[in-house]
Amino acid sequence: MAVQLAGLRRQVDPHWRRGLSYLKIGLRYLQGVMHKGRSLLTPKPLQSKDPEPCFASKKAEQAWHDAIWFTRIRSLNGKT
Repeated sequence: MAVQLAGLRRQVDPHWRRGLSYLKIGLRYLQGVMHKGRSLLTPKPLQSKDPEPCFASKKAEQAWHDAIWFTRIRSLNGKT
């Protein structure tokens, strides 16, 4: 999450939109710390809302956007 919040994600995930999980982004950034001399970032906790969702493919992203979202109906007449 620290890599994403620092605006450095594109150094390790070249996709236009995020294509890797935060775990993989962090691991690739740590490889850059060891092999490319990048500075080590302060760890950040995961946020409750993802600032940029991750999709493995355009097909998976389209399926996520096309999904029907349901909520629980407690009563049809307005009484709970």
